[in-house]
Amino acid sequence: MKEPRPYWNAYVGGIVLGVVLFLSFALTRHGLGASGGVARAVLAAEKVVAPDHVNRSATLASWAGGEKNPLDSWLLWGILGMVVGGVVSGLRGRRLKLETYKGPRISVPTRWTMALLGGVVMGFGARMGRGCTSGQALSGGAVLSVGSWALMFAIFAGGYLLAYPLRRFWN
Repeated sequence: MKEPRPYWNAYVGGIVLGVVLFLSFALTRHGLGASGGVARAVLAAEKVVAPDHVNRSATLASWAGGEKNPLDSWLLWGILGMVVGGVVSGLRGRRLKLETYKGPRISVPTRWTMALLGGVVMGFGARMGRGCTSGQALSGGAVLSVGSWALMFAIFAGGYLLAYPLRRFWN
């Protein structure tokens, strides 16, 4: 297999991301975000299993009550685009492979458990904070939303607080 191509310069990547965010606002009147799409996919499964619960909840019914289809959302196209874009990027950069990044003193199952636990906590926080890091930090931060900036400071503070006790998993 050929050598992987070098990563993009971080500044170039940031500029491209900013242009994509601007175009997202200009063309769709929405920013970027993913947690709402994941929530809608979960809600579609919930509607199959417990439709009465969906119809009784004011919040869930607004997305999927009655004849409403929770999958009829631009958010799902965004998630699909991220997955397809990631695969295409991995193929073009010659980096598409299954691997687990981990420290030398942690097993692969423990790494996956930690990743799953972290993902669940971040997913819960995303729903409580009314948006994931892409929706809050990028889209909300771009329009100077105070709540988005507060969320990002809280995420960074949490990361710094957890870095010291969890460093043994990486060293």
